Amino acid sequence: MSDEALAVGAPSGRVGRSFLDSERLLAVGGLTPAVVYIIALVGFPFVLAVVMAFSDVTVGDPTLDFVGFQTLRQVFDDAVFWRALRNTLVFTLVSNALVVVLATALALILTKDFKGKWIVRLLVLLPWTTPVSLATITWLWTLDSIFSPIDWFLRQVGLLEGNMIWLGQPKLALASVIAVHTWRIVPLAAVIVMAGMLAIPTELRDASDIDGAGFWRRTFEIEIPLMAPIIGVAVLFGVILSITDMTVVHVLTRGGPTNYTQVLASWAFYKGIEGGDLAQGAGTALFLLPVLIAVAALILRFARRREVL
Repeated sequence: MSDEALAVGAPSGRVGRSFLDSERLLAVGGLTPAVVYIIALVGFPFVLAVVMAFSDVTVGDPTLDFVGFQTLRQVFDDAVFWRALRNTLVFTLVSNALVVVLATALALILTKDFKGKWIVRLLVLLPWTTPVSLATITWLWTLDSIFSPIDWFLRQVGLLEGNMIWLGQPKLALASVIAVHTWRIVPLAAVIVMAGMLAIPTELRDASDIDGAGFWRRTFEIEIPLMAPIIGVAVLFGVILSITDMTVVHVLTRGGPTNYTQVLASWAFYKGIEGGDLAQGAGTALFLLPVLIAVAALILRFARRREVL
């Protein structure tokens, strides 16, 4: 190829490369699908829920008639709503406290070298990879009042006579839902904490060994403080799943007995979809947002403070 042809072709090549290397264009192209997704599946339903919460729309009368705060006052006057709000906070706090302890313990185990570690990691991840509805149905059979294998084992070792009504007694049903929530979230949290633990420089561990620090001292004075921001991220994911998910409650107890295990997500579904009162269902669901924002803000603030320290 002649020098004249190269001289003519060079500008167009540079223009093409500069066009493809433009950070602004790459940013727009990368963010556009996410923005469209958020607007279509989050933004529009949220705006629609706000509009419905200030109307009297029902399945039988779908017209949006503005009624001000009347619908929200009806939500506040509902005793089940306050129980669902309390249960949501209890489920979130208790299950995620258990998640922190269990996930950290699992991460400590899974970072050690031992035979069959890959099998243990696979078993730990199974609850997270299994569809939540299928896994919860398995727990529904496991906690059955007649065929429960847990009851059978307790009878065999002499700790139980008869059957436990796991999902029929209020306190046992509440504990069962919390246990299944915890079982679901622990694998994801363990993987996140394990990744943070593996990122700790080996020089710190070697220095602690030279200084004579034992397992417990190294764990609680070096590793866990360094992993506090990572643990905060794991807890944030767990909080989001605990507050917004209703599958466990719906499959295990359907909010029973006598609405004792209702959470905001399940009560909004039963009130708005199954009950046909779309306005009250939307009004109940709106309270998921301030609860989620408040808890998430506290977690992120704690994680940021620990990262600065």
